[in-house]
Amino acid sequence: MRLDLGDLGFDEGAHLLVKRASRQLSLGEEMHVTGNAPELFTHLRVWCRSEGSAFRLESGRGGDASAAIIRSAAESDRWAGAESCGGARGSEPAAVVEQPPRTWGLAARGATVEVGAPEYGFTLVDKTEVWSAQAPRFYAQGAAAQWDPQTAIPWDAPCDVPDDVEDAIVQIMTYLIENETAALMVPSRFIAQLHPHFREVMQVLALQAADEARHIEIFTRRALLKRDKLGLSTSGGQASLKTLIEEPDYAVASFLLSVLGEGTFLNLLRFIEMHASDPITAAVARFAAQDEARHVAFGLAHIGEHLERNPAARSRLAAGVRRRSDALRHTAGLNAEVFDALIILAAGSWEHAAIRRGFQRVMQLTRDMDEGRQKRLARLGFDQREAMELSGLHTRNFM
Repeated sequence: MRLDLGDLGFDEGAHLLVKRASRQLSLGEEMHVTGNAPELFTHLRVWCRSEGSAFRLESGRGGDASAAIIRSAAESDRWAGAESCGGARGSEPAAVVEQPPRTWGLAARGATVEVGAPEYGFTLVDKTEVWSAQAPRFYAQGAAAQWDPQTAIPWDAPCDVPDDVEDAIVQIMTYLIENETAALMVPSRFIAQLHPHFREVMQVLALQAADEARHIEIFTRRALLKRDKLGLSTSGGQASLKTLIEEPDYAVASFLLSVLGEGTFLNLLRFIEMHASDPITAAVARFAAQDEARHVAFGLAHIGEHLERNPAARSRLAAGVRRRSDALRHTAGLNAEVFDALIILAAGSWEHAAIRRGFQRVMQLTRDMDEGRQKRLARLGFDQREAMELSGLHTRNFM
């Protein structure tokens, strides 16, 4: 085989032609390369060394130089031990495997990984723990459902709210901000631990973090719409969220956050929308609830599949709820200012009948939250007795 490079040098892309032609060589075959670019044969020698091919410089007719490239065993063996990141022999090229090796690293699923790649420190490498067959669908839905806080919320709508009700809204928004910050941190922490082989799960978690960042933005903007500072944050609320973001078990953290916490928050956001005294507050709650509903649905899908593959994990999830409840037994739970703010929001005024009505509505909200948790727990296979117990043990801080 002969290859004439003319005046094309390696610093202009000649290596691509050499590489393309050398692929046609069998073990031990030669290819003769000619050309007149400066330093061509110096560059060719270096290229051969890097590729594991033999190099021999020759003198041709008329004294013109040429080079012989000989494909050696070293070159042919370079990819001999490589493996595909795509499942067992005979499966689909990009099939999800049960425990991808850490040496697959950041390689795309379905790629061929060269032997000698470094081992990464991913801790979430077990398909049973992290995978959901619904992840691709939830990612597609989440990507299509992204919205712009600037245009989605009617910030210029009339907002003539009584001062006391406005103060209540500021307190509620302050509470929502710190809880959504926790909901952003939990998936963000696990993304870095997740093996990239489970890319759809990683993408869903990344979208969830982006959703929460957007919620923090709109809650902050609504709180400061007519006030120059936020409300109160209690040590009890902080303690509750600390136990959530420090939970080391991915499945337990997902269960506590998405199935119990965000599921409970769905009731809260719909309550705020229903009783909002202005269209901006209603829109803020409505758009946040749309995202949270998707988070809850993915959490149920993930935990449901996890329990199908490993039914014994149900006791581990229950233990996580009990452990968190025990850690918080000496805390006050829900910020009293938040509870009162919800009453004022639902009442809309200081009239006795309105306050009574607002109080009753908040108490009904807590009952609705409990009923919703029990239903989700039942969907995951918990019996009625344990569902009632675990729902009752869920943090009084809602999230």
